[in-house]
Amino acid sequence: MGDKKPFPWDLGVFDAHCHPTDNIANISSIPDMHAKILTIMATRAQDQELVAETADKLGVKTKSDQDWSSQQKVIPCFGWHPWFSHQMFDEQVYPDTKTLTPEQKIAHYHSALTPSPTDRDFLLALPDPRPLSVFLAETRAYLEKYPLALIGEVGLDKQFRIPEAWLPGQDTERDETTTPGGREGRSLSPYRVSMSHQKKVLLAQLHLAGELGRATSVHGVQAHGVLFNTLQETWKGHERKVPSKRERKKHEATNSISMEANNQTGEEERKPTPYPPRICLHSYSGPPETIKQYLDSRIPAKIFFSFSSVINFSHAGVAKTESAVAAVPEDRILIESDLDNAGERMDGYLEEIVRKLCEIKGWGLEDGVKQLAANWKSFVFGDV
Repeated sequence: MGDKKPFPWDLGVFDAHCHPTDNIANISSIPDMHAKILTIMATRAQDQELVAETADKLGVKTKSDQDWSSQQKVIPCFGWHPWFSHQMFDEQVYPDTKTLTPEQKIAHYHSALTPSPTDRDFLLALPDPRPLSVFLAETRAYLEKYPLALIGEVGLDKQFRIPEAWLPGQDTERDETTTPGGREGRSLSPYRVSMSHQKKVLLAQLHLAGELGRATSVHGVQAHGVLFNTLQETWKGHERKVPSKRERKKHEATNSISMEANNQTGEEERKPTPYPPRICLHSYSGPPETIKQYLDSRIPAKIFFSFSSVINFSHAGVAKTESAVAAVPEDRILIESDLDNAGERMDGYLEEIVRKLCEIKGWGLEDGVKQLAANWKSFVFGDV
C-alpha cells in the first residue's frame, strides 16, 4: 500500500458483523486491533456464553466514545443463525416437553428438514433439539444483562445444507481451538431447513428484539424476497403515515415544544413493538431494486446495509454489489469483516472494504471513515 494514503484508524473504524468467538485462540488479540469496536455475533448453542464471556472482558460499557479504551472493544450480539435453526423445536408441537424422545426427535427433523430424511441413524445422530422458548428466555436474560447488546446473527438461507454427522473417530480429531458446532470439514448432506421452520425461529427473535428495543443483524442468502416479506410481516399494521406538506410544516413548527416536553432530549419513551427498531442486512447480496423496498418511508424500522470484502467483493457478482452500494443512502451503509479471525487479518479486511466503499461512493477517505463511524453508532445505539 506504499502509494496509498495512510489509513486513518484514529478516526474510529467499526466492524458491524464478525465472529471472533468461532476461533477462541484469537480473542486475546482483540485489544491490540486497530479497529475501534467489533460487533460480535452468536450463532448456535455452543457460542452464546462465549460471546457473553468476551463481553465481560472486553465489552463496551457506555454509549459515549469518550469512555472507551482498548479494553472496551466489543458489542455482544445473541441470536440463533438459520444454519442451525433445525436444532430448535416448537413446544406448540410438543407441549410440556423440554427433551424430545428419540421418536419425537425423528418426527421433528422429518418436519424441519427438506427433503424429509428417511435415514433413521442419520436423524438420531443429529443434535438433540432445544425448545425455542428456552433459548428465547436465555437470550432475554443476556440482553437484560448487557444493555447495549443486539440480536444476531439471525435470518433466512435457501442455499445452505446441513452437515453430515461425524464419522466414527472424527469428533476426537477436531481442532480444539475452534468452537464446536460448526461444519469443521464435514461433508454436506442433501438436506436443507425448510423455509417455514426458519421463518418461525426468525420471527420469534425479531419479536424479542422489538419488545426489548434492540437492533438486529440479519442474514439473507438466496432468500431476498421471502426475507423482505418476513420482516414486513413484523411491522404490518404499524407502518408510518407519510405526512403531507402541510402536516410536515405543522410538525416542524411544534417540534421544539415537543422536545422540551420530553426533557429536551427529543425522544419519547419507547414502547415495545413486534419489529426491531433497527435492522442491518449483513453482507447484503440482493439486487439494488430490493434496496428501494427497504427505504420506503412507511417502514417504521430503520434499515441499514453492510458490506464485506470476503462475501461481497470476492466473487463474480462484484458489479451487482457496486450498484447496490451506490444505491444505499450514505447514512445507511456499514462495513463488516464477517471473519472468525480477530487481529491483523480482520483489520486488513476492514481497511480494504472501507477503501472500496469510499471509491464507489466518491468519498474522501477521512470523510468516509467518519461517515461509516456515525452510521455504526446510529445502528447500534440509535439516534443519540
